[in-house]
Amino acid sequence: MYTSTVSDGTMKRGDEPSIADRNRAKFLQSLDKKPNDAVLVQLDYNSDDFCRYTVVDTSAAGEGMTRAGRIADGIATQSVGLALFLPLADCIGAVLYDPDHEVLMLTHLGRHNLEQDGGVKSVEFLVQQFGTNSSRLEVVFSPSAGKENYPLFAFDGKSLADVATAQLMTAGVSRSAIKHSPYDTTTDQNYFSHSEFLKGNRETDGRFAIVAMIDP
Repeated sequence: MYTSTVSDGTMKRGDEPSIADRNRAKFLQSLDKKPNDAVLVQLDYNSDDFCRYTVVDTSAAGEGMTRAGRIADGIATQSVGLALFLPLADCIGAVLYDPDHEVLMLTHLGRHNLEQDGGVKSVEFLVQQFGTNSSRLEVVFSPSAGKENYPLFAFDGKSLADVATAQLMTAGVSRSAIKHSPYDTTTDQNYFSHSEFLKGNRETDGRFAIVAMIDP
C-alpha cells in the first residue's frame, strides 16, 4: 500500500478538480503509474447501501480517473500492476490480500460501511468470488481517525480500527494478519482530516490517497 500525504496536495475533486487531477497524476507518477493505469474506488453517500463491491481487470483501467467509473465501496482484482486508488480523510482504506488466489482488494471502511458490517461483507465477497480462505488473508489499514477525536457512538465509542478489526476477525481473518497504521489523521498534520476540518481545527478539507496493486 502506498499513501500520499498533505505535501502531495489534495486528492479531492472538489471546486477545482483540475488541481486534484494534477496531484493524483503526480502521485501515481511517483509509483511509475499513470491515471490510465488506475481504477478509482468511487464512493456514493446518496445511498442506503454502503457495501457495494466489484471485481475489475485491466479493461477497467482509467475508470473514475480519466473516464466514467462505477460506484463501489471496494474493488478486487487479480490483474498485476493495476492500481486501485482511494481518496480518504479519516476513514480506513483496508487492503486485503489473498496469497493463494493472488487477489487484492481495496475496501473503504468508514462509519457508514462498518454500521452495515462492511468488514465482514468485504471478506465474504472475496470468499464468494474467488473461494478465498479467510484465515489466509493478509490485511493492512491506512491511517485513520482515532477514537479520542472520532469515537463511533454506534459501537460504544470504539475506534474505526477497533471495529474494523473485530469485523474482519468475525469473518475469519487472523488478528496477527491485520496490520494497523500508527497514524491518527485527527492528530497527525501529515494527513487530511475531514472531521477536524468540520470542527474548525484544519484550514483545508482535503483528501490524501492510498494506492494498492499487485506488483509484477
